[in-house]
Amino acid sequence: MLGGSRMARILIADDSVVIRKTLKKILLRAGHQVVSEAENGYEAVEAYRSTQPDIVTMDISMPMMDGIDATEKIMLSFNDAKIVMISAVDEKNKVFEALERGAKHYILKPFNENTVLKIIDVVLDYDKISELMD
Repeated sequence: MLGGSRMARILIADDSVVIRKTLKKILLRAGHQVVSEAENGYEAVEAYRSTQPDIVTMDISMPMMDGIDATEKIMLSFNDAKIVMISAVDEKNKVFEALERGAKHYILKPFNENTVLKIIDVVLDYDKISELMD
Protein backbone atom coordinates (compact mmCIF):
# COMPACT_ATOMS: atom_id res chain seq x y z
CA MET A 1 0.00 0.00 0.00
CA LEU A 2 1.41 3.38 -0.98
CA GLY A 3 0.88 6.60 0.95
CA GLY A 4 0.97 7.01 4.70
CA SER A 5 2.37 3.51 4.98
CA ARG A 6 5.04 4.23 7.58
CA MET A 7 6.21 6.83 9.97
CA ALA A 8 9.56 8.44 9.33
CA ARG A 9 12.57 9.65 11.29
CA ILE A 10 13.05 13.21 10.02
CA LEU A 11 15.80 15.84 10.13
CA ILE A 12 14.59 19.43 9.76
CA ALA A 13 17.19 21.86 8.39
CA ASP A 14 16.12 25.51 8.26
CA ASP A 15 17.63 28.72 9.57
CA SER A 16 14.18 29.98 10.61
CA VAL A 17 13.12 28.89 14.10
CA VAL A 18 9.49 29.56 13.12
CA ILE A 19 9.70 27.26 10.09
CA ARG A 20 11.43 24.53 12.12
CA LYS A 21 8.77 24.72 14.85
CA THR A 22 5.94 24.72 12.29
CA LEU A 23 7.34 21.71 10.42
CA LYS A 24 8.02 19.86 13.66
CA LYS A 25 4.45 20.41 14.83
CA ILE A 26 3.03 19.17 11.49
CA LEU A 27 5.30 16.12 11.41
CA LEU A 28 4.80 15.11 15.06
CA ARG A 29 1.03 15.48 14.75
CA ALA A 30 1.16 13.04 11.80
CA GLY A 31 3.12 10.52 13.90
CA HIS A 32 6.59 11.12 12.48
CA GLN A 33 9.67 11.46 14.69
CA VAL A 34 11.91 14.52 14.41
CA VAL A 35 15.36 13.10 15.18
CA SER A 36 17.32 16.33 14.77
CA GLU A 37 17.15 19.97 13.74
CA ALA A 38 19.79 22.10 12.02
CA GLU A 39 19.98 25.82 11.37
CA ASN A 40 22.62 25.77 8.60
CA GLY A 41 24.04 23.42 6.00
CA TYR A 42 27.05 22.35 8.07
CA GLU A 43 24.80 21.32 10.96
CA ALA A 44 22.50 19.51 8.51
CA VAL A 45 25.36 17.42 7.09
CA GLU A 46 26.65 16.53 10.57
CA ALA A 47 23.15 15.77 11.85
CA TYR A 48 22.54 13.52 8.84
CA ARG A 49 25.77 11.62 9.48
CA SER A 50 24.97 11.08 13.16
CA THR A 51 21.25 10.26 12.89
CA GLN A 52 20.85 8.89 9.33
CA PRO A 53 17.18 9.91 9.16
CA ASP A 54 14.65 8.48 6.71
CA ILE A 55 14.06 11.91 5.23
CA VAL A 56 15.36 15.49 5.43
CA THR A 57 13.48 18.73 4.93
CA MET A 58 16.19 21.13 3.73
CA ASP A 59 15.81 24.88 3.36
CA ILE A 60 17.59 26.17 0.25
CA SER A 61 18.74 29.49 1.72
CA MET A 62 20.73 29.03 4.92
CA PRO A 63 23.84 30.76 6.27
CA MET A 64 27.37 29.31 6.09
CA MET A 65 26.40 26.47 3.72
CA ASP A 66 23.18 26.59 1.73
CA GLY A 67 20.80 23.69 1.30
CA ILE A 68 22.02 22.89 -2.22
CA ASP A 69 25.62 22.39 -1.10
CA ALA A 70 24.47 20.47 1.99
CA THR A 71 22.35 18.21 -0.23
CA GLU A 72 25.31 17.55 -2.50
CA LYS A 73 27.57 16.71 0.48
CA ILE A 74 24.99 14.33 1.94
CA MET A 75 24.39 12.64 -1.42
CA LEU A 76 28.13 12.05 -1.92
CA SER A 77 28.23 9.88 1.21
CA PHE A 78 24.64 8.60 1.27
CA ASN A 79 23.37 8.24 -2.29
CA ASP A 80 20.04 6.86 -1.08
CA ALA A 81 19.28 9.93 1.07
CA LYS A 82 15.77 11.32 0.72
CA ILE A 83 15.92 15.10 0.79
CA VAL A 84 12.97 17.44 0.31
CA MET A 85 13.93 21.04 -0.44
CA ILE A 86 12.01 23.91 1.09
CA SER A 87 12.12 27.20 -0.75
CA ALA A 88 10.41 30.47 -1.42
CA VAL A 89 8.63 30.82 -4.74
CA ASP A 90 11.28 33.20 -6.07
CA GLU A 91 13.95 30.48 -5.68
CA LYS A 92 12.52 28.06 -8.25
CA ASN A 93 15.73 28.04 -10.30
CA LYS A 94 17.60 26.91 -7.18
CA VAL A 95 15.04 24.14 -6.65
CA PHE A 96 15.91 22.68 -10.06
CA GLU A 97 19.60 22.83 -9.20
CA ALA A 98 18.90 21.00 -5.91
CA LEU A 99 16.92 18.32 -7.76
CA GLU A 100 19.83 17.85 -10.17
CA ARG A 101 22.16 17.35 -7.17
CA GLY A 102 20.00 14.64 -5.63
CA ALA A 103 17.00 16.14 -3.83
CA LYS A 104 13.87 14.05 -4.36
CA HIS A 105 11.16 16.71 -4.15
CA TYR A 106 10.43 20.23 -2.97
CA ILE A 107 7.94 22.24 -0.94
CA LEU A 108 7.31 25.90 -1.72
CA LYS A 109 6.80 28.46 1.05
CA PRO A 110 4.30 29.35 2.27
CA PHE A 111 3.27 25.71 2.75
CA ASN A 112 0.31 24.03 4.42
CA GLU A 113 0.07 20.84 6.45
CA ASN A 114 -1.56 18.74 3.72
CA THR A 115 1.11 19.61 1.16
CA VAL A 116 3.95 18.83 3.56
CA LEU A 117 2.49 15.45 4.54
CA LYS A 118 1.65 14.42 0.95
CA ILE A 119 5.17 15.20 -0.24
CA ILE A 120 6.72 13.36 2.72
CA ASP A 121 4.57 10.30 1.86
CA VAL A 122 5.55 10.44 -1.82
CA VAL A 123 9.25 10.64 -1.00
CA LEU A 124 9.02 7.86 1.60
CA ASP A 125 7.40 5.67 -1.05
CA TYR A 126 10.21 6.26 -3.60
CA ASP A 127 11.80 2.88 -2.87
CA LYS A 128 8.50 1.03 -3.25
CA ILE A 129 7.75 2.84 -6.51
CA SER A 130 11.21 1.96 -7.85
CA GLU A 131 10.70 -1.71 -6.93
CA LEU A 132 7.35 -1.76 -8.75
CA MET A 133 8.98 -0.36 -11.89
CA ASP A 134 11.82 -2.93 -11.94
